[in-house]
Amino acid sequence: MAESTPSPKAILRGHKAQIHAAAFVRHNERLATGDAEGWVVLWDLTIMRPRAVWRAHEKAILGIKGWGRDKIITHGRDHKLIVWKIREEDEGRLSVCLPLEDTPTPRPQPWVLHLLEVNTMNFCSFAACLSDAAQGSLEEAAPTAEVTIAVPNTLASEAIDIYTLPSQDRIHTIKSSQKNGMAMSLSLFHHHGCLTLAAAFENGFVSVHRLGSDGSWTMTYRSQAHTQPILSIDVHPNREYFFTSAADALIAKHPIPISQQELKEWEHPLKVINTKHSGQQNLKVRSDGKLFATAGWDSKIRIYSAKTLKELAVLSWHKVGAYAVAFATVDDASPSSNPPEIAKPTPSEQPTESIVKEATGASPQTSSNNAQEATSLIKGPGMSVKDRRLQLAKTAHWIAAGAKDGKVSLWDIY
Repeated sequence: MAESTPSPKAILRGHKAQIHAAAFVRHNERLATGDAEGWVVLWDLTIMRPRAVWRAHEKAILGIKGWGRDKIITHGRDHKLIVWKIREEDEGRLSVCLPLEDTPTPRPQPWVLHLLEVNTMNFCSFAACLSDAAQGSLEEAAPTAEVTIAVPNTLASEAIDIYTLPSQDRIHTIKSSQKNGMAMSLSLFHHHGCLTLAAAFENGFVSVHRLGSDGSWTMTYRSQAHTQPILSIDVHPNREYFFTSAADALIAKHPIPISQQELKEWEHPLKVINTKHSGQQNLKVRSDGKLFATAGWDSKIRIYSAKTLKELAVLSWHKVGAYAVAFATVDDASPSSNPPEIAKPTPSEQPTESIVKEATGASPQTSSNNAQEATSLIKGPGMSVKDRRLQLAKTAHWIAAGAKDGKVSLWDIY
């Protein structure tokens, strides 16, 4: 067991309040984390140090996403959604003093490109995608790309508003039954050429809504797989299904129907598992679609197979509840076609407790070969120490976890 026990690659300290959101940006060169007091820290993963620290919101941060290489979107409980312009050359004028450190002068902020006044009474973070599906992902967006944003409606917390940026216009409102309660989690994406919204609610319901060519929204799926409020939702990269986790111990895998004809009232999800661990939130699917992870109220980060929902590993370092988790983007063609294994990184701090359930089917030799390939890549001929660090930051299979203790644990897993 000791041989397969994963340990954090690094512990990032500096937040004073619990961490609510995390996102890898700039091709994994940076990790953005946001806390319950509105602070954002932009960590340089080549040196594991802050490059920019600012107070983005007056209240807790609900969500963070990267937009292209030079923009970061933050959503706070102060009823604001802000798009910040922060290029690498802008970092030099920003503070690197962490929230834990008292400073006599206010820390400067990055340039504010857009500010939307939105409803944040129900703790639901925004969802976003590019307005034109042909332009790719939000993180890879061109500087001129238009972005579509989904947030809970300003007046009715069970309804969803759709905005576009940079125009900041509200273009749609999707109404839901008041019996569903508040919207708890959203995902916005393109499916077979149509803008599609997956929404999860307080009563355990989840629904899928599809925008038609006439500008009207049609519900193509709804289900109540959970008995408690849904805490998180995320869509698989192939857009064929999505996952939900809730305050109960269930994790569900749902279909994404193409048309309303496929809708059956009270439709059952594709698969539901009882994990025996209630309160798993911030569910995130890795970019290669093989794994997803959850942050647990019991302090554990759990890794699951996206195909089978089998629990593959439990990452344990924090002593208090974990609220945020993020995957670095990985090459879709790597590491191998075998079921994923958890690779043991070099520990910077040993966890006091860890449980691992290894995936079946992959031999130890597979993991060894992947490690050798990664080593040869990083130690390429003519590469400087700085180049090797940058290459490692970009290619490592990072998973970051933020918790109530204000610390971020950084893991390198296959």
